[in-house]
Amino acid sequence: MPIRHVLHVSDLTDGESAELGPLLRRTSAAVTAAMNPEQVYVCLWSHADAVPGHLHFVVQPACRSDMTRYNAYGPVLQLAMSEAARVPSEAAVEEVCTRLWAELDASG
Repeated sequence: MPIRHVLHVSDLTDGESAELGPLLRRTSAAVTAAMNPEQVYVCLWSHADAVPGHLHFVVQPACRSDMTRYNAYGPVLQLAMSEAARVPSEAAVEEVCTRLWAELDASG
């Protein structure tokens, strides 16, 4: 299926909508298994430079250590982490990706 850009969840086809829930569930489960966070945030973002672009779903582990470090949770935690602009090393990203792929492969 070709990739297409949509601005709103309501623009998804019935088939795309039917695939979205299981995909977000599988992805969230993989993040939970690989990272052991307290919670997994699933958020929808669309704007870039204050203009709707297309849908982006953010699946973010919310770890107690981050909540403590930034003294925040929920959207405020996401904002604080973004503003801190802490970028993990390439090796750390690769290690997490390897764990996530293993979890996704195991879940079928």
